Amino acid sequence: NCPSGFIYHTESNVSTTQHHSSCGDFVLYTHTHTHTHTHIYIYMFKADFPFLSSLVRATTLHLLLSLNKNHHSSIKKACVCFLCLGHPRFFNQLSSGLDIIGLAGEWLTSTANTNMFTYEIAPVFVLMEQLTLKKMREMIGWPSGEGDGLFSPGGAISNMYSVMIARYKYFPEVKTKGMSAAPRLVLFTSEHSHYSIKKAGAALGFGTENVILLSTDERGRVIPADLEAKIIDAKQKGYVPLFVNATAGSTVYGAFDPINEIADICEKYNLWLHVDGAWGGGLLMSRKHRHKLSGIERANSVTWNPHKMMGVPLQCSAILVREKGILAGCNSMCAGYLFQPDKQYDVTYDTGDKAIQCGRHVDIFKFWLMWKAKGTIGFEQHIDKCLDLSQYLYNKIKNREGYEMVFDGPQHTNVCFWYIPPSLRGMPHGDERREKLHRVAPKIKAMMMESGTTMVGYQPQGNKVNFFRMVVSNPAATQSDIDFLIDEIERLGHDL
Repeated sequence: NCPSGFIYHTESNVSTTQHHSSCGDFVLYTHTHTHTHTHIYIYMFKADFPFLSSLVRATTLHLLLSLNKNHHSSIKKACVCFLCLGHPRFFNQLSSGLDIIGLAGEWLTSTANTNMFTYEIAPVFVLMEQLTLKKMREMIGWPSGEGDGLFSPGGAISNMYSVMIARYKYFPEVKTKGMSAAPRLVLFTSEHSHYSIKKAGAALGFGTENVILLSTDERGRVIPADLEAKIIDAKQKGYVPLFVNATAGSTVYGAFDPINEIADICEKYNLWLHVDGAWGGGLLMSRKHRHKLSGIERANSVTWNPHKMMGVPLQCSAILVREKGILAGCNSMCAGYLFQPDKQYDVTYDTGDKAIQCGRHVDIFKFWLMWKAKGTIGFEQHIDKCLDLSQYLYNKIKNREGYEMVFDGPQHTNVCFWYIPPSLRGMPHGDERREKLHRVAPKIKAMMMESGTTMVGYQPQGNKVNFFRMVVSNPAATQSDIDFLIDEIERLGHDL
């Protein structure tokens, strides 16, 4: 039996005449080797089995994974411990699902085993990246898709690129002389923004104290008046405002900052505007929902993670820049052993010197392949379905006994709520109830992980005690999976 969600290798071989693919719950892949095939079954999207057989303790895994052991049994046991994040009842992270075309693209990428720094060793992938990034820039709304960009190792690095580029734009001497050549620079971002902006401040020498957090409204959206007030305050203190990050789809609330109003302020004070669309950028594919990113075309740079809302296998993140050439200016070091100017082809195709890395994984092929297979309309249907499911969940629980909503109506696929066990429903609001309610979501999630039936995230936010944050990004999820989640929360939490 194949454990749900995990890879299982059979030991039998079959003849070439049995080479085929099935289209049921299991998908059969074959690998040719001396005219025989080894079956590799990957369990996909079968919702009536748990995606996690049980929570495996770290101490057990350490023993199992020891490189001092060389037994086939330990390999099999390790495979059984994998989590299947492609399961339609996995709602814990912003990236989930398993697209079969994307998986094929990742496998084929690995067979090439190449690097993205020069055209001479990755000509097809370099051109794919350039053409795909141009199409993404067109969807942002930049004229003719002009500008620049790269795929990076995740949204945090894409966001860091944006801060580096902004600093280079206004203070290019920092590249050679260091931060001592610049005045005290400050960055602005939402109190609900991704923590990678603070990390960029720390890593790039600004310091986290110079990352100024902006107040938000009850839905988690930046208040533009607070941004302007804090810019003025920083200038009066002798600081130099440099950079504003607007979030398009915040991690917890799924909030979309008012980009147009923020852009007006950035233009007034000559600040770099970055839009972190790691989570919400995929909505640009949807005619129904792209209005939530209105004004994104006014940004100087954009982060967009296809591995989140668009279901591309991890990792696949793009930093997109409106000004052509600034990436190279910021990052190039002209390493003579890689980037010779006298090659037999146009060396502008050598993109590696624009990156902060030397070695760079090929993240483009799986995305390009999915786009060719699904088309823009296919991505649109995927995204619209996920947002419809989040609305379905909200409608099911907003007036249901035992639930309280953190906010009214989802902006993205994020639905945030408290489950109130029967023991707390009659308790008056106060410190005792808050303390007990704070422990409910962690306990229910722990039981979910022990049973392996589903997984959903939780967190506190500001003065709010722990609540569930439900997100949908897997197109395999259905209304029945949402119904199951509700029933499971109630089953596990009833006696708390």
